[in-house]
Amino acid sequence: MEDRYRLLRRGRMFYAYDRQTKARLSLETGSRAEALPLLRAKNEAARQPLLNQAIAKVYLAAQDPKLIQRTWQDVMDLFVTKGRDSTRDRSQRAVKSRAYNAIRGRKLVETSQSEFEAILQAGNVSTVHYLRRLHNLAVKRGWILQPILPPSEWPTHKPTPRRAVSVEEHQRILADENDPERKRYYALLWEVGGAQSDVVNLGWENVNSEKNVLIYFRQKTGEKCQLTIGQSLSELLLTMPQSGPFFPRWRLIEPQHRSTEFRRRCTVLKIQGITLHCYRYAWAQRAFASGYPERFAQAALGHKSRAVHRA
Repeated sequence: MEDRYRLLRRGRMFYAYDRQTKARLSLETGSRAEALPLLRAKNEAARQPLLNQAIAKVYLAAQDPKLIQRTWQDVMDLFVTKGRDSTRDRSQRAVKSRAYNAIRGRKLVETSQSEFEAILQAGNVSTVHYLRRLHNLAVKRGWILQPILPPSEWPTHKPTPRRAVSVEEHQRILADENDPERKRYYALLWEVGGAQSDVVNLGWENVNSEKNVLIYFRQKTGEKCQLTIGQSLSELLLTMPQSGPFFPRWRLIEPQHRSTEFRRRCTVLKIQGITLHCYRYAWAQRAFASGYPERFAQAALGHKSRAVHRA
């Protein structure tokens, strides 16, 4: 193993030059005879962890030859295979983040805590969330023998408070929207309270005229959503295309672009604190205020958990 430090003299003093960090550390002596033992001590202290790591690799290779070869890219490849189609799509977009390039090809057994900390400091909320999930997956699989960061060292996130879209805000959004398809989309979000991707994919196949109900399955969880078609929803459905999907063009747009367009609309109207998802909050609040039975509201919104629904 190459020595990490080499002796360097500047003026009357000797320094230890760090080959890794390119820093000079003063040995606080002008005597070469005193500087050499100090330099040897620093190199031995730096060499011991590397030697321990090399010995550990020998033992690990005997147990599982792939254990010392796996990189974080292997963890990412496994991670994107988990969950439903919509979940896998989000995971694939997340792991492509440039924030992970620093460790993408890094071997798991050689990853240091400082490398994780650098990513956490430079990344955003999404970076932290997915890095923690990748880390936990590697731990559960036994690909790393102990956590790189203990639970207490992970940064905590305080989510931005969200609120429901008010009646007045919804009316302003509809009045300012010039695209007929987008206007119908926002109106249907208000009436149905569904997630943006669920609502945009609705069509006449989701309407049961005999029972007068709207039925669809959530993309995220697979839960069934069912709600009775009232007068205002019935009138809105009459404005939809008479066959096929309700939003043939808008459904082809990526979810993040639909969100961006809605945020642009709110910025123009100087409306703050809402997203497309806030239409779900609005529907839930109206249902609660009108005394709508909780089990029916839960079925309409597709909430499997009563705790999530109440929250």
